[in-house]
Amino acid sequence: MTTVATTTATGAAATGSAESPVTDATEPTTTSRAPVRTADGGRHCGARESRTALLAGCGAQRGPGRHSGAGPRSRSGQRVHEPMPTALDRREQHRQLVGALLPEMAAGSVVSHQSAAVLYGTTLWRTPLDRVCVTRNRKGGGRTRPFAKVHGSPVDRAVEVDGLPVTTPARTVVDLALTLPFEAAVVAGDALAGRFGLTPAELGEEIAQAKGRYGIGQAKEVIALLDGRSQSIGESLSRTMIERHALPLPSSQGNVLTPDGRFVARVDFYYESEGVLCEFDGPTEYGRLLRPGQDVAAAIHRERIRETYLRALGFEVVRWTWDDVIRDRAARRLRAALSRSRPRPDGRIEPAPALPAHPALIRAL
Repeated sequence: MTTVATTTATGAAATGSAESPVTDATEPTTTSRAPVRTADGGRHCGARESRTALLAGCGAQRGPGRHSGAGPRSRSGQRVHEPMPTALDRREQHRQLVGALLPEMAAGSVVSHQSAAVLYGTTLWRTPLDRVCVTRNRKGGGRTRPFAKVHGSPVDRAVEVDGLPVTTPARTVVDLALTLPFEAAVVAGDALAGRFGLTPAELGEEIAQAKGRYGIGQAKEVIALLDGRSQSIGESLSRTMIERHALPLPSSQGNVLTPDGRFVARVDFYYESEGVLCEFDGPTEYGRLLRPGQDVAAAIHRERIRETYLRALGFEVVRWTWDDVIRDRAARRLRAALSRSRPRPDGRIEPAPALPAHPALIRAL
């Protein structure tokens, strides 16, 4: 089986966004679980003592102590409040659990669904990671165990990641589209499509093979909406908001140029014929521009100058934040901007170069 290079949990590829590669910091991926410290120092583990430690960590909050106030205490008897695990903590814990459980599962088990996404280093949002997901090459016969979810469906190809068989990127996109909520499936699907350069033909082939599986209707809608040029969770969710309000879908990642071809700015979304540009800012307006150590006022001032140039070229700029997306304010502002008539802008827009793709090396099982 051939190996595909993947991003580690602590070294995920940059996507041009300050958001976590697993989830936005304000939108937790899973229920909280304490970070696991394994006997092998955090490496992939197959030894029984490491597996026991992992399962103990994963199940630590299942018992009554979670709700009864039990927990670590200092010598004075006061409860010690442990730091909440980050998204990367949860993903690394899940990665370790996959490595611990898979060697003890039935032969032919292939890591799939969100477990495959974790091994690929994929962006996830509000996706449960409490169980390892595997698929076996059979029709039906799925089952749920305390720390594993076994799916039964035909699987004849895989990619090797960290020595483990994993469903192909296209198959993983479709599996998630079948099983996750719509928005979460789009976030993960965008990330996988962009990272591996998945084509509509590849995804269409996987959808055709999934005919008759539960959730196929939603899966087709997810696949139709995917855009591998999306560079953040917020951009993916913005597109689901636009689709939900029956607005025309924009193009993603555009370079705005002057009439003589000079670069002015890159924008998240654009409607070239309507002359409308859209920007997702994150938690606060202009928030995505801020970097550690930067002056807030200076960053906002620079962005307002940028917007002045864009408007001088004849474009209307619509911005929104997380709260605007949730409360539908962004959809109302965008609808109003698209309905206004305006002269054709003097500037022009070209699609920005896509991030380099890393096609997976796939082998038949």
